Amino acid sequence: MPLNFLTTDHAPVEHVLGPDRALPFEGRTDRRRPYRIGPWRVAASAVLLLLTSYVLISSLVLALTGQASGALVFVGVAVVTAALALRLLRVGVWVNRDGLRQVALFHTVTLRWSDVGAVRTRQQPVKWLGLPRTVQGQALEIVRSGGGAPLRYVLTTHNADFLNRPEAFDRAADVIEGWAAEARAHGQASRQD
Repeated sequence: MPLNFLTTDHAPVEHVLGPDRALPFEGRTDRRRPYRIGPWRVAASAVLLLLTSYVLISSLVLALTGQASGALVFVGVAVVTAALALRLLRVGVWVNRDGLRQVALFHTVTLRWSDVGAVRTRQQPVKWLGLPRTVQGQALEIVRSGGGAPLRYVLTTHNADFLNRPEAFDRAADVIEGWAAEARAHGQASRQD
């Protein structure tokens, strides 16, 4: 049985695409994140999942000692912590041919491309890793058509995906702006037909 991942016969994707390039995709119908998830986001989720495993072991110990109510509380805490870790991995901007979905930790906004007025980067104070501390940086601003208020800033140069990776933020913002411009041009062409 050949183990290509252990040999040089199969070049890893990192060598082909580079460490910060988005993965290629086939169809435009599936929602996808047009950038790579950041190492800080993965690390935070891994720590939460590690904490989940300790909480589950604690619930097992409590169950074996006969404290069923305490074990159930710990299982509930473990489920909430695992759900939070998985949701943290989903945070970001997802696109497909139909529209844009902005996923935050506790809410999700889905817009059709016709409802997106503008997508642009903006220089402003942004939160550092989502904490209350703000620093000067850039944010991807998504404005609704019809003069609606812009969506909350999920992509910034100092969030868990792009901290210390300004080139990756620029590429991600350009790709999302490109999707919006392409959808706008396609929408205008279909209206003229």
